[in-house]
Amino acid sequence: MSTVVAQSLHVFGLRAHVANNIFFFDEQIIIYPSGNHCVKYNLDQKWQNFIPGSDKSQGMLALSISPNRRYLAISEMVQEKPTITIYELSSIPCRKRKVLNNFDFQVQKFVSMAFSPDSKYLLTQTSPPESNLVYWLWEKQKVMAVIRTDTQNNPVYQVSINPQDNTQVCATGNGLFKLLRFAEGTLKQTNFQRGESPNYLAHAWVSDDRIIVGTDTGRLFLFESGDQRWETNITIKEPTSSKSLEVIHKSESLIEFPSSSSPVPSFEQIVAATDHDHLGLPQVFAIAAYSKGFACSAGKGRVLLFEKVEDKDFYRESREIRIPTDPQSNDPSQSDKQDVLCLCFSPSEETLVASTSKNQIYSITMSLTEISKGEPAHFEYLLYPLHCASITGLATCIRKPLIATCSLDRSVRIWNYESNTLELFKEYQEEAYTVSLHPSGHYVVVGFADKLRLMNLLSDDIRPFKEYSVRRCKECSFSNGGHLFAAVNGNVIHIFTTTSLENITNLKGHTGKIRSVVWNSDDSKLISAGTDGAVYEWNLATGKRETECVLKSCSYNSIAVSPDAKIIFAVGSDQTLKEISDSLILREISAYDVIYTAITISHSGRMMFVGTSMGTIRTMKYPLPLQKEFNEYQAHAGPITKILLTFDDQFLLTVAEDGCLFTWKVFDKDGRGIKREREVGFAEEVLVTKTDMEEKAQVMLELKMRVEELKMENEYQLRLKDMNYSEKIKELTDKFTQEMESLQTKNQEKRIYDLKKKNQELEKFKFVFDYKIKELKKQIEARENEIKVMKEQIREMEAELERFHKQNTQLELNITELLQKLRATDQELRKEQQKERDLEALVRRFKTDLHNCVAYIQEPRLLKEKIRGLFEKYVQQADMVEIAGLNSDLQQEYARQREHLERNLATLKKKVVKESELHRTDYVRIMQENVSLIKEINELRRELKLTRSQVYNLESALKVSKKMRRPQEVPETAPSKDMATISPTMRLNEQEETGRIIEMQRLEIRRLRDQIQEQEQVPGFHTIAGVRLPSLIDSEVDFEVHTK
Repeated sequence: MSTVVAQSLHVFGLRAHVANNIFFFDEQIIIYPSGNHCVKYNLDQKWQNFIPGSDKSQGMLALSISPNRRYLAISEMVQEKPTITIYELSSIPCRKRKVLNNFDFQVQKFVSMAFSPDSKYLLTQTSPPESNLVYWLWEKQKVMAVIRTDTQNNPVYQVSINPQDNTQVCATGNGLFKLLRFAEGTLKQTNFQRGESPNYLAHAWVSDDRIIVGTDTGRLFLFESGDQRWETNITIKEPTSSKSLEVIHKSESLIEFPSSSSPVPSFEQIVAATDHDHLGLPQVFAIAAYSKGFACSAGKGRVLLFEKVEDKDFYRESREIRIPTDPQSNDPSQSDKQDVLCLCFSPSEETLVASTSKNQIYSITMSLTEISKGEPAHFEYLLYPLHCASITGLATCIRKPLIATCSLDRSVRIWNYESNTLELFKEYQEEAYTVSLHPSGHYVVVGFADKLRLMNLLSDDIRPFKEYSVRRCKECSFSNGGHLFAAVNGNVIHIFTTTSLENITNLKGHTGKIRSVVWNSDDSKLISAGTDGAVYEWNLATGKRETECVLKSCSYNSIAVSPDAKIIFAVGSDQTLKEISDSLILREISAYDVIYTAITISHSGRMMFVGTSMGTIRTMKYPLPLQKEFNEYQAHAGPITKILLTFDDQFLLTVAEDGCLFTWKVFDKDGRGIKREREVGFAEEVLVTKTDMEEKAQVMLELKMRVEELKMENEYQLRLKDMNYSEKIKELTDKFTQEMESLQTKNQEKRIYDLKKKNQELEKFKFVFDYKIKELKKQIEARENEIKVMKEQIREMEAELERFHKQNTQLELNITELLQKLRATDQELRKEQQKERDLEALVRRFKTDLHNCVAYIQEPRLLKEKIRGLFEKYVQQADMVEIAGLNSDLQQEYARQREHLERNLATLKKKVVKESELHRTDYVRIMQENVSLIKEINELRRELKLTRSQVYNLESALKVSKKMRRPQEVPETAPSKDMATISPTMRLNEQEETGRIIEMQRLEIRRLRDQIQEQEQVPGFHTIAGVRLPSLIDSEVDFEVHTK
């Protein structure tokens, strides 16, 4: 791998059309998609952390965060295959927990997702035509149930799970509102749609069985257990004055809303599915609920808050929040006409954030909405104004840490990559295709669709001061010295000077559109490449080509030149990186099945960076290796359009068609320094026009004069008032004196009476105050008693805490002692284990030697010698001494064991006697059966003997009859002999068979006798009196006599 490493630092951008694209991780951190990453952004400290997409990802489609804020699910397409990746947000950096990419159902992409309340299950919805709703046990990558949501190929925008019940889910879409319940391994619909359903864009659970749903015509519905309970229309009135929009409620709400964030559908799908936008009907793209009520989008640039009425069960509109107009827009009156796609409340409900169709993020503090009663409140930019279309131009300068970008959203923006802020931005009437910053950072040249403009970067404005009639300029670039700039018009390069602002030369030669131009280090040459497959090196002094390399099969996208200007690097449509020198292609390095769209090389010449059509960047060392040696990083969700390095080679800048700007920190892992030392720090000067200065000076002078006039007027007025007041005081004093003198005589008695009356009233007040003072003292005493009790409790707690500290100290000492004992025990255990292994080895050797001795079992002398050798080998003198010392203990143990065994033996004998008595009847029965069997055998023997005698008599009679026939049958003599010989043979066979039978019976009888003898030997068993078995020998002798 390459040793050149890029680390993502900051991103400017939002992908608004990812479903559920913004939510809070905690009170200060939000998560939103940008490029091919998810960004964790801290609102207070302004830092970013990144959760990169999967390798070879083609962009994110939907997000979902679990209710416990631990897991983040990302739906994306990876190599044309849908994938769901679940990240663990609590780990730093966030790590992949599970990847769901093997499906046994049809799916093109996942458009909406939602976690269950316990975060164990995940609900996902696929796009048409399959429109499968899948219920996952995601930790085990197991599909619990699959059901087709819609059969009419209508889009499904949002799915969710009941926040109180894992088994109940909801799906809404175009003409679709379904409630389903998971049971017995399937999802079953529990509601039934009646009539034609509207286009439901968003929904939110408001209780365990109620859902609020918004449509594309500004209607809000409340469903309870699948049945409609309430409906409200949001309509737009366009009054003559530019006041806020009005909302008319036809009925009151009976619902109660919990706080949650609302995932949003795909904006493109919604726009394609509805045609009400031109009618002026507000579309409810997002609904978010909180403790006081709920918020919903209500048309372009407007959000409405609904709050519950006290002591009643319905909700009414309480506030209106609007997106503010932007003075920097080319049409400020239309700048707030943005669709709010997603709403989310912070966990404490202090902040509401909103994302819009123009890739902007707004926020508002909820306390501000309460202050602005009667008037609409206004959102503020949460970050800063962002690009909302493909970024076509990128530039940086030397003297300031500035980045300039332009976009098809008709805006030019100036960013600061040190403070990660937006310095300036301005929108124009025409699309901007290219931008270049002057090395000083004070000027910028921008190519618009109608003209090429050279503009000053003022302190608060981007103001043009020179325009050129160069239409649709797609490339422009200041020279390294800043005294020249090049602008491309089709296949012609115009060279302008920044001193006289004149066109000094035009470079013609390309036959196709020029896609890239770059200056060499000393600005003496300009290199260009275009769609015609030509790379030209121009001499600016002569205006002619010095070298050329034409490859018509390749349409070049970007070029770069080495610091010494000897080698040109070009990338294009043929998926290769070419090194060109002196009109020859030195090397072609494969891009491995991607198209390189942009290239840059460091000013040190050691590092090279390329951007691909897949939105990734590749970092390489230079000289380029022969093998596939580079690092590849996920960056953007679209083809990269421009890639640049800052002048000091510290930061890499990339922009793409997804409207995002990334800054990367680059370094070489080999340890070689790549930082270029700056002789002078970044400039802090800004441009201010003389007119602006004069206007401000004139305004300041007028203000000063006005202040002086106001001072003089105030002094004059004060003097007049003093004089008038003096006269009035004198008149009043005289009048008062006269009245006092007259009243003193007339009302003296009355006054005394009044004073006495007042005195009585004061006495009453005194009594009341005394009573209150006593009450307060009592309260103070009670409080003091409470304080005293609490102090006592605190002292007791401190004593208990001290006791706990002592116990902890003692426990720590005990733990230390136990650990030492444990270590000692472990050592002893290891020693014992080693001793056991040694003994086992000794026993094995002894067994082997003993086995060898057994071979001499027939030779006593040798056996004795071998045994003596074993003794000498395995019995040591120390062992003998030890054995002698243990003999006394062994004898005692032996005596004890013998006594124990004798007791056991006596017990067993008693038990055997008892068992023999119990089983005596069985033994008698067996003996009687044996006697009957023997008798039967003897009878069979007699029958056999009788049968054999009969056979013998019959054979004798047969022989006699044959002899009598012999004289008459001479020719049959031979056969008679044969028969005579056959008969004995047959007789012998019968005898053998009979003998075999007898032998078997004899063996059976012996076996039975042996069993009987064994039973007789059992203690306590005796044969039955008068019963005796016949002798087997006598029976055999008798049989043999009869047989003979």
